[in-house]
Amino acid sequence: MREMSQWYKLQQLDSKFLEQVHQLYDDSFPMEIRQYLAQWLEAQDWDHAASDVSQATLLFHNLLSQLDDQYSRFTQENNFLLQHNIRKSKRNLQNTFEEDPMFMAMMISKCLHEEEKILKLAEEVDKMQLGTVQNTVVLGRVKELDAKVKSVKDSVTGIEQIIKNLEDAQDEYDFKYKTLQVRENEPCGMTQQDFLKEKMQLHTMYLQLDLMRQDVLQRIANALHVSEHTQNALIREELVEWKQRQQMACIGGPPNACLDQLQNWFTTVAESLQQIRQQLKKLEELEQKFTYDTDPIPQQKNGLYERTLSLFKQLIQSSFVVERQPCMPTHSQRPLVVKTGVQFTVKLRLLVKLQELNYKLKVQVVFDKDVNEKVAVKGFRKFNILGTNSKVMNMEESNGSLSAEFRHLQLKEQKNPGRTNEGPLIVTEELHSLSFETTLEQWGLIIDLETTSLPIVVISNVSQLPSGWASILWYNMLTNEPRNLSFFLNAPCARWSQLSEVLSWQFSSVTKRGLNAEQLSMIGEKLLPNGCTADGTITWVRFCKENINDKNVPFWLWIEGILELIKKHLLALWNDGSIIGFISKERERCLLKNKPTGTFLLRFSESSREGAITFTWAEGPQNDNLCHSVEPYTKKELSAVSLPDIIRSYKVMAAENIPENPLKFLYPDIPKDNAFGKYYSRPKESAEPMDVDGGGKGYIKTELISVSEVHPSKLQSTDNLLPMSPEDFDEVKRAIGSADMMLCPDY
Repeated sequence: MREMSQWYKLQQLDSKFLEQVHQLYDDSFPMEIRQYLAQWLEAQDWDHAASDVSQATLLFHNLLSQLDDQYSRFTQENNFLLQHNIRKSKRNLQNTFEEDPMFMAMMISKCLHEEEKILKLAEEVDKMQLGTVQNTVVLGRVKELDAKVKSVKDSVTGIEQIIKNLEDAQDEYDFKYKTLQVRENEPCGMTQQDFLKEKMQLHTMYLQLDLMRQDVLQRIANALHVSEHTQNALIREELVEWKQRQQMACIGGPPNACLDQLQNWFTTVAESLQQIRQQLKKLEELEQKFTYDTDPIPQQKNGLYERTLSLFKQLIQSSFVVERQPCMPTHSQRPLVVKTGVQFTVKLRLLVKLQELNYKLKVQVVFDKDVNEKVAVKGFRKFNILGTNSKVMNMEESNGSLSAEFRHLQLKEQKNPGRTNEGPLIVTEELHSLSFETTLEQWGLIIDLETTSLPIVVISNVSQLPSGWASILWYNMLTNEPRNLSFFLNAPCARWSQLSEVLSWQFSSVTKRGLNAEQLSMIGEKLLPNGCTADGTITWVRFCKENINDKNVPFWLWIEGILELIKKHLLALWNDGSIIGFISKERERCLLKNKPTGTFLLRFSESSREGAITFTWAEGPQNDNLCHSVEPYTKKELSAVSLPDIIRSYKVMAAENIPENPLKFLYPDIPKDNAFGKYYSRPKESAEPMDVDGGGKGYIKTELISVSEVHPSKLQSTDNLLPMSPEDFDEVKRAIGSADMMLCPDY
């Protein structure tokens, strides 16, 4: 059980860590529920629920009850807005998770564990014990940019006092100039010598005023230079890197943070430019009060003003970003794949957060604006966008950032009677885009703003989701060009060093474990039969379309089937490292060689499209043992009996012998019950007794048991178990007792 104060601790963190927390929550499981039910959520065992459908269902309904209780409290407080929000959140949860409560449990479990990681990282930063060069470099860059932005702000702030001094000096000069004019026209006892002396002093003041004006203009020019240099670093380096990190986060990479930090930097520079504009206006006022032939203000102010507006316009246009890419709430871990007729969300942010811009920007959605004749090849589909396709940016709905979130967009394919499927691209290779446009009127400028989502794949059936996700993986792994919609007309190859990392992310993003080097090596051998090296190249066809190793399944669909099997049936075993999973038969025999009889390991089938898992055990003398593998279990069998229960009760029998469980030690040497005992089903209650007349008040309890039958000679001569013959089935039942048995022969 987690500490009850975890949510409270998170709220005490610095903004750069809070931004990482924000990235964990979206419409599918909003942060407000995390806030309202903090203690209750932290007290539940979501890890167990993520692998137990009955526990997940129970917690799902308990969560809804908790929301009902919270709604009642808001009712008593007469808080109409919060009542509305909590009802809306409850409806969204029901629509999203009612059919798959285990997915909700898995999502909450992952969020809580990610929170723990953020807290741990914050503690390490506080102690200056970061432990990695990467974090040190990142912190160094943050400090460097902090210093640059502070330099911009300080330089502009310093000009304020200089302008104030200039204004005071000009007022004093103006007063003495007018006084001297009066004395010149109306002598009042002043000698000619005194008059000339005051006139000389006035000229000295005039020269000082001219120098002060030149100085303040030079300081403004310098401030603009520093602003431009800092702004270029933000736009061309930091923003570009943030967008690249966002791409990687979309395909399972590390969570993308630091947007709040970017917003702070962008806003500070914008405020500084705003201040420079006001300073130039003030100089214009001083010029109107007093000017002269060589006055530098009228000579330089227009150029400085135009430069200020140009920098501000560039900053504003660059600050308009897609904060959260298009995503269906029902498939939150697979963004950028959108199904027709299903609502999806997308969120925008303006990184320049100025109060006067609140509710001033109305954003319009445009679909496939960038599609041209080159992209729209034969068979390319067209879509209409439905739902609320315009939104006003505001600060109230997004934790204070200037944002707009579209929550109810849908796509509908346009009817095209002449359309054929003969084009060069299949539907999951078609790339589409969402563009967002708005106009800002500021300082007499009309600034057109536009940003574009990463390319999306549009599917019409959920069965196309795996192939659509493969396209999203390949695109974002290999290019940083957000408008390259013709990418799959000539899809580039990937290096194994790139693909192996992305494949590992597919596991770590939905579980607690990615793939280790040995697992990746086995996978790499499948894709690169001539040798798995970091620079080895894999084609798009090899990854997604071509059947591997003469098996009737493409590589990606094989991986996808295993991922689904893990998420729905093997999550706990995968997370705790019980499953080796990806291992060749040759490597399997090598590991089990010389191991005691009964040592077994778990690996995934190499030929099942829907994902399957088997166990292989060693049998015989340690110096000359044999390996036996049971027929792989698919989701059909695992839906009936969990894998730990199968391992606990699995039997092998030779003719005329009592069935025995050959599984004793999980590789390398963990006793079976130690490894899986905590996952076994709870002991069944004893059967209900019969009445005196022999009538049954209840049924005798039964359980499913996996049994394989093998001839004695096979145990020492083959690597495979034979299926049990129907004629022997009754004998096995009598040997075991009254239990039902599920035959799982091995091939």
